[in-house]
Amino acid sequence: MSNSEHSITIRTVLPAATGTFAAVVEAIADAGGAVDGADLVVSGQDEVTRDFTVSVSGDDAAAGVVAAIEKLDGVSVESVKDRVVLLHEGGKIGMRNRVPVSSRDDLAMAYTPGVARVCMAIHDAPEKVWDYTIKANSVMVVSDGSSVVGEGDLGAEAALPAVEAKALFLRRLAGIDAFPLPIAERDITKLADIIERLSSVFAGIHLTDIAGSRSFELLREFRSRKLGIPILDDDREGTAAAILAALSNGLRCSGKTIEDSTIVISGLGAGGLSTARILVAAGAGTVLAADSEGAVHTGRSDLSEDAAWVAENTNPEGRTDDVRGLLVGADAFVGLSAPGIVSAADIRTMAADPVVLAMGWPEPEISITEAADVAAVYGSRRPEDPNQITSSLAYPGVWKGVLSCRAQRIDQQMVLAASRAIASSCGTAMCSDYVVPAVLSDELVDRVADAVRTTAEQTGSARAAVSG
Repeated sequence: MSNSEHSITIRTVLPAATGTFAAVVEAIADAGGAVDGADLVVSGQDEVTRDFTVSVSGDDAAAGVVAAIEKLDGVSVESVKDRVVLLHEGGKIGMRNRVPVSSRDDLAMAYTPGVARVCMAIHDAPEKVWDYTIKANSVMVVSDGSSVVGEGDLGAEAALPAVEAKALFLRRLAGIDAFPLPIAERDITKLADIIERLSSVFAGIHLTDIAGSRSFELLREFRSRKLGIPILDDDREGTAAAILAALSNGLRCSGKTIEDSTIVISGLGAGGLSTARILVAAGAGTVLAADSEGAVHTGRSDLSEDAAWVAENTNPEGRTDDVRGLLVGADAFVGLSAPGIVSAADIRTMAADPVVLAMGWPEPEISITEAADVAAVYGSRRPEDPNQITSSLAYPGVWKGVLSCRAQRIDQQMVLAASRAIASSCGTAMCSDYVVPAVLSDELVDRVADAVRTTAEQTGSARAAVSG
């Protein structure tokens, strides 16, 4: 199977002679590559140009494959293209019209003079902006580039492909018009000002790829502002909802309930802090959290405001162990930290049939190979592993539900509802290798949206139900 994360297309010019094609394929294989396809580009009497699509293990392996081809007599490499980079050429999203403009009559209604009537209608009754403009189905996807897809602080422009990807996902899965807005501003107050000024055209604000501490500061800044539209941070609410769903089903597979289980969290960034909060709200039996300094407990004086909340609401016995010590006898491990934090030996100290969610990115705290013989249920963010657990299980459906009732906020009850809907989407097929549905599952988004909308209406967040 092709590994699209490390796939290249090598345009190669080779002699039009018997055996040359086979020699190229053999050279690629000997260098550690796998040929996924070979397309003829130009066929001449003396030369043939072919595009070889090759899966490799990484950049060094790709260079080795190219060097091996170039060593063949009469063979030259014309170009090498990373297929992932090639996919992004020109960007991944674009604007499109929803009404035809093919005649003077169309133009008169969509533009001048007809549009003036609609502008006046909104001027006279501002709430009609939801009915007559893009606002009702639009979300701004915002990043400051301070924590981009596990690569660190890359800046706003380098974050644009990642932000585009979230917009692409929202359109594809939930039918939402999402617009990418990476913003080059590091002062939190100024960043909040910019977002607020841009918010008039949007029904929601989707925060992503913002460093944990900055994300919390930004959300605190927004608490004092009455924007009237919901804010979701996919690293917080999205990740927490997905993890809770995976834990609930994973523990069920082990014959346990979340209410009677001990769960250890490693890492208290945005995802870890939010996971701790949602586990407490869900009534988890005992939650223990650890950061780089060890267990989080009320005796520590070095905790942030958010970590202090975790200390006050978890770890009832005030344990002071490191994460390995906390794992002894625990039923589940949630890693949102760094590779190598735990080993197979550490997992063996846990209770019988443990659930291990190694969510570190780009490398998990413990690999599926290491955990295979000791964990009853294993999940990670890796697409090649069973039980891929990502915020994208939650946020498309959350936004669809929120926009369908014009909710003013996203609260914890809505996130809990989203998590329950994710868990229930596995249905009777649930097993140790299927504790969360596939991201592209046909029913997932609508299940989550229905649950979120119902909860919003019950809690008073919804403005109104929207027909259709």
